[in-house]
Amino acid sequence: ARSVVSRGNSRSVMGDQGPGATDAGGGATVSKKRKYRKDKPWDHEGIDHWKEEEFTQEQSSGPFLEESSFATLFPQYREKYLRQVWPVVTRTLQTHGIRCELNLIEGSMSVKTTRKTWDPFVILKARDLIKLLARSVPVAQAVKVLNEGMYCDVIKIGNFVRNMERFVKRRERLLGPGGSTLKAIELLTECYVLVQGNTVACMGSHKGLKQVRRIVEDCMQNVHPVYNIKALMIKRELAKDPVLREENWERFLPK
Repeated sequence: ARSVVSRGNSRSVMGDQGPGATDAGGGATVSKKRKYRKDKPWDHEGIDHWKEEEFTQEQSSGPFLEESSFATLFPQYREKYLRQVWPVVTRTLQTHGIRCELNLIEGSMSVKTTRKTWDPFVILKARDLIKLLARSVPVAQAVKVLNEGMYCDVIKIGNFVRNMERFVKRRERLLGPGGSTLKAIELLTECYVLVQGNTVACMGSHKGLKQVRRIVEDCMQNVHPVYNIKALMIKRELAKDPVLREENWERFLPK
């Protein structure tokens, strides 16, 4: 114990331990920061912190208090196709408790939650669905975005180049002769990619979407997709090697 005088009053402070103080039993030194920390039995070395747990209907707390809705416009040339496939879209979204509406007067599609909606994230998936349909993605492919682990990204490429002729040439580079470059991108990133007008719509995992966006943006900035494709192929082979997996790959990648 030590005595401390403050404002004319003396008080005793017992058990003052510094950052490197030892415990009462004379054990190992415990820092002040970790003095009250305890081991977490659910947190071990083999746990995957990035794993997305599946959300089931039993975990839902019941109907939502507020209605959520999203709407998107579609071009006129998509009207005929959307009228044909809209019954398929309606049936698919009904299984998730989502109501959808096709407005031909305004040229828009909208999705809303209902009293039967139990998954709070599915409304965002439904928003992505109508966004993909507006960008000329076939309905058979677009409905896959509702599955677990499937996400989408719509990349705008119209603002990179002002010259229309140069823009068309760089967009053709992305496709390649007979669509070979686009097919290689799909195989390496494990994503679905569709080039349409001033946008590139893609579907896949978060990692694959990030790779596709980088390839597309570099292509529109006059970097040929072949260089990024070659780098992805080298990275795939290096990831298989148990020795080189943990090393820096800069020396293997093309400059």
